[in-house]
Amino acid sequence: MKKIFKLLLYIALFIVVLSIGLYLTGYGYILRAVQTTYLNGHKTAFIDDHPYFENAIIENGEDIQEWPLAKDYNSIKATRSLDSLHKELETAAFLIIQNDSLVYENYYQAYGAASQTNSFSMAKSVVTLLMYKAIQDGYLENIEQPVENFFPQFDKKLKIGDLSSMASGLNWDENYYNPFASTARAYFGKDIREQVLDLKVVKNPGEKFEYLSGNTQLLAMVIEKATGKTLSNYLSESFWKPMGMKDNALWQLDSKESAMEKAYCCIATNARNFGKFGKLLLNNGHWNGEQLLDSAYIEQLSKPRFEDSPYYGYGFWLSDYNGKDIYYMRGILGQYVIIIPEDRLVIVRLGEKLIRKDDDKHYEDFYRYIDETYKMIGNRKQ
Repeated sequence: MKKIFKLLLYIALFIVVLSIGLYLTGYGYILRAVQTTYLNGHKTAFIDDHPYFENAIIENGEDIQEWPLAKDYNSIKATRSLDSLHKELETAAFLIIQNDSLVYENYYQAYGAASQTNSFSMAKSVVTLLMYKAIQDGYLENIEQPVENFFPQFDKKLKIGDLSSMASGLNWDENYYNPFASTARAYFGKDIREQVLDLKVVKNPGEKFEYLSGNTQLLAMVIEKATGKTLSNYLSESFWKPMGMKDNALWQLDSKESAMEKAYCCIATNARNFGKFGKLLLNNGHWNGEQLLDSAYIEQLSKPRFEDSPYYGYGFWLSDYNGKDIYYMRGILGQYVIIIPEDRLVIVRLGEKLIRKDDDKHYEDFYRYIDETYKMIGNRKQ
């Protein structure tokens, strides 16, 4: 018994010493990461993790706009291949929207139409929409405006459009599995502003695509400073309320004291609300009689900026799969809002896993969701 007590005592002392060491060296956030993930049965961030963080509320309005249902709503069935994929990848929600109407929706595991799950990097696309909205509202000049107008410590060659198009040249370490890298610190740390303002431009901005979450975070801080509004409030007044979102949403904060949204990720809402962004884009920024966003911005974001990276525009992934012009929002665990203008089609998928392809900027499940959707809508009785 004494030996067990001694062992437990040594373990406790080791944890205390380790904790002190991590805090003294600036890595105290790792303890928060372990507590949030491993102690809840996960190896990394997960789609239901918002209760473990402070959150800002993205308020909806009184004018709730329900999705119109297609005449044959939910009359088509998922293919066997799609059902199998949903099971394998632990899908939470899958929606097909065509011609501005909800054609098909299904929910899996314990999730439902009101379930709020993490957007992860789909939030990057939302921040780009807020950038364009801020330009349209006169808070920002254009995408060529220097970041130094708001944060003078940055290289004058760095433009806000470089942040949106992932061409900043910043020294952000985009490693999701290294606990000492920039992204882990941003996710579990408590002062993301301080972290971002310590960054340096180490490569010529505006020349080459390099996907960095720090780009979006700095862009969000520019928007916050330019508008004088929190990101959550600006999103609420610019899109959430005008689009009649059914529910309030949540945007994770770094801490209560700092109160900065994790702009590169972490909007928690439901599949139907995410799908409304697809509808807005499909209709070139027009929503129920109001031009919420100039169509010229949507034309720009849906086209590649660089010839050698045709898979990314401004805040959105791009694809020409099956000869169709496609642009889409994507999150790290297979969150998608896929927009296919040619067929007036939006596909929404939320869930816990995806299938990576090392030799392709697009993932295997992305292609399969598209393939199976076309098989399903091909069976519709129009």
